[in-house]
Amino acid sequence: MTALRDKFAEYITDLQDKIVSALEELDPNAPRFLRDQWERELGGYGISCVFSVPYSATPATTILEKAGVNISVIHGTLPPAAIKQMRVEHASIPYDPDSTTALPFFAAGISLVIHPRNPHAPTVHANYRYFEIVDAVAGPAPGPSNVIAWWFGGGSDLTPSYLYEEDAVHFHSTIKAACDPHGAALHPAFKKWCDEYFFIPHRKEARGLGGLFFDDLCSDPHKRMPDAQAADKTTRPWTPEDIFAFVRSAGDAFIPSYIPIITRRMHLPSTEEERRWQLLRRGRYVEFNLVYDRGTKFGLMTPGARIESILMSLPETARWEYMSEVGTEAESREGQLLEVLKNPKQWV
Repeated sequence: MTALRDKFAEYITDLQDKIVSALEELDPNAPRFLRDQWERELGGYGISCVFSVPYSATPATTILEKAGVNISVIHGTLPPAAIKQMRVEHASIPYDPDSTTALPFFAAGISLVIHPRNPHAPTVHANYRYFEIVDAVAGPAPGPSNVIAWWFGGGSDLTPSYLYEEDAVHFHSTIKAACDPHGAALHPAFKKWCDEYFFIPHRKEARGLGGLFFDDLCSDPHKRMPDAQAADKTTRPWTPEDIFAFVRSAGDAFIPSYIPIITRRMHLPSTEEERRWQLLRRGRYVEFNLVYDRGTKFGLMTPGARIESILMSLPETARWEYMSEVGTEAESREGQLLEVLKNPKQWV
């Protein structure tokens, strides 16, 4: 799997550069993204590209308020707690609850979150990743010869503060078009999974309008596509190369799915009340990421984790109000958003 490992690392590096360039072109007068290349003491490296404006008493006017487009290519050993969590989806991973044995792993991924300043411009998130677990350490990095589990995961989802149905249709249509050439079962299964995953149980509402979410996609049968047969290549990809082609197509769809939306909304006039609602919605974003998100929890459990990069997804500013009345009127713009957050739609 060495070739695939290297190809994926090369792909996410190129995709990161394209996405950062596209975001910088939105606001040529704004500060550039900070490009921070780092080395992981326990093995591997990453590049964090982060946008923020230095704190000032004078309100900033940049298009983006906070954004990050990060990649990491790391290897090391998984502690038993992380192995136990992963074994729920991958029974082939050996795990002895009484053992303190760690397993070597390789992981590469790109993760991004964009928080625009304008309340009418939606937040967006995307993540695409590749993971390997091997049964022995061969030298300073895990070797490819004894791979006992591998999989791809990822997705992209849109989180607006105000509902524009044409934006939702555009976002979902672009993602569907990226999925369909690689199997008819992919988009229906992974759109539904996205709606279920990005749900905040204690609020009884979704984080946003969804999009695509998948994990544990490998050559084994997948529980989200139980009727897919290996002999039928029209339902889903099965080989590592074909699955990588699907992931690449989904990753390449990010720019055309999001840049037209933020371009339409980033200069719309807004009020202080709309800003207040945006900050309340960001509070929900924080709640999901810190309480439920698998990636955040796994990252915080990984030895040698780079905490600043993991928590990059959090907005710069958020708000919580006790028993807030905002959004309680069903006919209001805020109430219209809450309706689709509580009852997800089929946008395409």
